[in-house]
Amino acid sequence: MVISNGVADHPVIFVRGNMITNNQIKEITALRDKSKARKEAGLYIVEGPKMCEEAPKNMVVNTFVTHKCLESNHSWLDGREYELVEERVFEKLSDTKTPQGILSVLKQPQYSLKDMLSQGELYVILEDIQDPGNLGTIIRTAEAAGVAGIIMTKGCVDIFNPKTIRSTMGPIYRVPFVYVEDIAQAINTVKQAGVAVYAAHLKGESYYDDINYGRAAFLIGNEGNGLKEETAALADTYIKIPMEGKVESLNAAVATSILMYEHNRQHRKA
Repeated sequence: MVISNGVADHPVIFVRGNMITNNQIKEITALRDKSKARKEAGLYIVEGPKMCEEAPKNMVVNTFVTHKCLESNHSWLDGREYELVEERVFEKLSDTKTPQGILSVLKQPQYSLKDMLSQGELYVILEDIQDPGNLGTIIRTAEAAGVAGIIMTKGCVDIFNPKTIRSTMGPIYRVPFVYVEDIAQAINTVKQAGVAVYAAHLKGESYYDDINYGRAAFLIGNEGNGLKEETAALADTYIKIPMEGKVESLNAAVATSILMYEHNRQHRKA
C-alpha cells in the first residue's frame, strides 16, 4: 500500500504495512538469536542505517523502521518498501543496547569454492574461529586488502551472527565466503587451483615478510589452540610473525590482517 510518512515536504514512500505481527516479531528474534533458525530460513538480519542502505536491494526481504529513524534517515529510503514500527516494538527486535531504529531481513548469499578460486590472488582459510568480532574484523580487513574469498570450517562461528555482521561494517555483502565440511579436501582443491597455502604457525620456517607471494591462501587457526596438527600439515609452508618481548601470539584477526596486507603490499600497483 502507498501512504505518506507524515514528514513535511517528503516524497511518498512505498510501505508494506504499518502493523508488525507477533509472528513477524518471533521470526525476527529467532533470526537474531539462533544460528539454526538462520540456516533453516536462509535469512539473516542487519541493523543500522549504514548496513541497511548498503544491503543489496535484490536480497532484502523486508525492512522495519521507527518513526524517529525515518525523520533523520529518510532520503535513501525513497522508493523502497518498509514497515513502520513503534519504538517499544523495535527494542524487542534489536540486538543492540541503543537501537538505531532500522533493521532489514536479508536472504543469505550463496557462493561456491570453484567460482571463488576462478579469480583473485589471495584467499584466507579459517579453522574453528570462535569469536564473532574476530571473524567480522577479518572479513572487513579482507575486503580492504583485496582478498578474493574466505574459506571456513563448520566449526567457525556463524558469519550471520549479528555481532559478526556489525564488525564487518558492510563487506559481508561483498566478500565471497564458503563453509566446508572437509577442510583437507578444500585445501587440496585450493592447491589444485594453483594457490600456495601458507600456515600461520609458531613453528614457522620463515618470517611472513621473507616470502614472495604469488597466488596465496593464509591458513589461520582457532584463537586459543591454533591450527590442528593435521590441518597445519596440509600447508605448503609454515610462516610466522616475529614477536618481541614476552608475547607468544597475536589476536587471530590481527595476525590475519598483517598477513593479508603483506600480500597486498607486494602486489599493490605503484
